[in-house]
Amino acid sequence: MQDDNVLRQKASEPLRKAEKLHPLYRGKIEIIPKVPVSNLDYFAVWYTPGVSSACKKIVENIDNSFEYTSRWNTVAVVSDGTRVLGLGDIGAEAALPVMEGKALLFKYLGSVDAFPLCHREKDPDKIVEIVKKLEPSFGGINLEDIEKPKCFYILETLRKEMEIPVWHDDQQGTATITLSALYNASKIVGKNFTDLKIFILGAGSAGIATLKLLIKAGIDPGKVSMADRKGIINKDRPDLEEKFGVYTELILKTNSENKNGDYHKGFEGADVFIGFSTPGPGVVSKDDIKKMAKDAIVFACANPTPEIWPWEAREAGARIVATGRSDFPNQVNNSLVFPGMFRGVLDVAARTITDSMCIEVAKEIAKYAEEKGIHEEYIVPRMDEWDLFPRIAAAAASSAVKEGIARKPKTYEEELENATSIISRTRTLLENLEKSGFIKNLFHEDH
Repeated sequence: MQDDNVLRQKASEPLRKAEKLHPLYRGKIEIIPKVPVSNLDYFAVWYTPGVSSACKKIVENIDNSFEYTSRWNTVAVVSDGTRVLGLGDIGAEAALPVMEGKALLFKYLGSVDAFPLCHREKDPDKIVEIVKKLEPSFGGINLEDIEKPKCFYILETLRKEMEIPVWHDDQQGTATITLSALYNASKIVGKNFTDLKIFILGAGSAGIATLKLLIKAGIDPGKVSMADRKGIINKDRPDLEEKFGVYTELILKTNSENKNGDYHKGFEGADVFIGFSTPGPGVVSKDDIKKMAKDAIVFACANPTPEIWPWEAREAGARIVATGRSDFPNQVNNSLVFPGMFRGVLDVAARTITDSMCIEVAKEIAKYAEEKGIHEEYIVPRMDEWDLFPRIAAAAASSAVKEGIARKPKTYEEELENATSIISRTRTLLENLEKSGFIKNLFHEDH
């Protein structure tokens, strides 16, 4: 087993490379034409005067903007920089590298054209208005790194008031992949999913969204308890409305025993621990895991370091352990979800992304892993299993069609073929650009 120093060195290596490489590349994405421009005559078609015919078609029906422009495949990655992972409130400009990274994942894994839009507005109502005014230019909105509780209000308001999908990856993406992992973990340990007793440590956007989706998927809210830095959350807490806003009623349905005390008590008798709390190690101890039920499931998802090292959790009796890191088995990673989810909803021009769609995608991800052969160290697919993403797209698209929110209906099979083709094209294009030297690979050079 690698010691802590080796693991810490490995964890710091990406930081060192990032500091060197970011100023060399000066950004991770760029815009290139997708139409032929062999001579200046082409501009008469793509711009004036020819473009007026496309404009007139959209005047006739604004949904034609999905056919005559790139809107059909375009997503805005919107952030105010108030809760950047591991950094906190760092401001709009400092959040931009993160949003560019998100856009890169959108393109490479889902062939979605995503544009980082970092703004300085902090007022939630004004943020809602800003995003709503962007709707004519985009097929979807990805909210990113927005502090709570305003992130709850912004997401719920925009989902109701916009006619394109709005997604907060810190909430819905995390919840979807966590649900998927739990489906398979419960099968391995032989416990009924709906009977699971769950303890969630961390009552931020990820924790609340996961709670919400678990309940929607059939988990009894009374069997779920949550804790934050103040301890186990119960009905007697005076700050519930201030802390949880629109989700206060949801919180009141949890913890039917009205347990209280510090968070260490939440482990007692739990089948599942889900951590979205302070980076570890040492936040969760072996003694905490020992308090859990037999064949315990531990999702220690704090980043960049889990609340407890996986081997420590296993030594304490955990049967299955997952983290948010790629260097351990069972990486519970949002990036498995959002590229395929948006590929699917964009291809059918869906008007929203519902919780039911998230559940269907979670089931598809779990099914993929099950077909490969699930075991204690493989409960969700890996990022390099490329054929997963078209299947997620197909599940998202067909679910949107079933719910009647798709402008351009496709069957599961049609979208699977379509998404496979689109995503493969992008991957091939990027590989060719790198091979030809148009994208230089400086990763292995010593700078």
